[in-house]
Amino acid sequence: MDDTDEKLMIKQEFIKSLKNYATDSEQRLTMWNEVEKNYTKPDRHYHNLAHLNSMLAELKMYKDKFQNWDAIIFAITYHDLIYNSLKSNNEERSADIAIKRLTNISFSEELLNLCRQLILATKKHEPSDFETNLFTDADLSILGSDSMTYKEYSKQIRREYSIYPDILYNPGRKKVLTHFLEMVNIYKTRHAVIQQRNSMLGQLGIIAGVILVKELSQFVEQLSSGMQ
Repeated sequence: MDDTDEKLMIKQEFIKSLKNYATDSEQRLTMWNEVEKNYTKPDRHYHNLAHLNSMLAELKMYKDKFQNWDAIIFAITYHDLIYNSLKSNNEERSADIAIKRLTNISFSEELLNLCRQLILATKKHEPSDFETNLFTDADLSILGSDSMTYKEYSKQIRREYSIYPDILYNPGRKKVLTHFLEMVNIYKTRHAVIQQRNSMLGQLGIIAGVILVKELSQFVEQLSSGMQ
């Protein structure tokens, strides 16, 4: 898939949803241009248009499960609009911008609240209602990918945090991965947990050393056996 295809997938869905609320084609184009500008910045190695397309592909299979598909499209599009590796409030800032833009096209208050809820849920990925669980599962779908894809993802994340030296990055990344490994279920709407955790153990081995990996491996085996 080339860059043009990647842009078109989410762009087509975004514009299609916008047409239900914004009659001005220039307004729709302006809104998309802002999205594209943010997601194609040079420092976006993973949190880019390809990530949005991945979420779209995951969630489209469950389109009939959502009360409002437009809200899902808007939440996908805006959830990583702001991504600054030096800040911890990216989700909040992304949600704020989404609400401002969607208010301008007279999106209902109920759907505005839903959109905000979905975006903010990607901060901690904690269990919630079914729609939110589907959304956060899609956001984390890369964790259940094959080992080669996961390794590339790890490299992309490292490049996004290239401002940090290894001595600072590695402990922080270990904390993030351990957080996911300690969840009873990483995916709230699926049961395919073994592959996710095994993928992350490889990177933890580099960062945390053999002893920690053995401990985490035992932890994973206990969790996996308990879910069978």
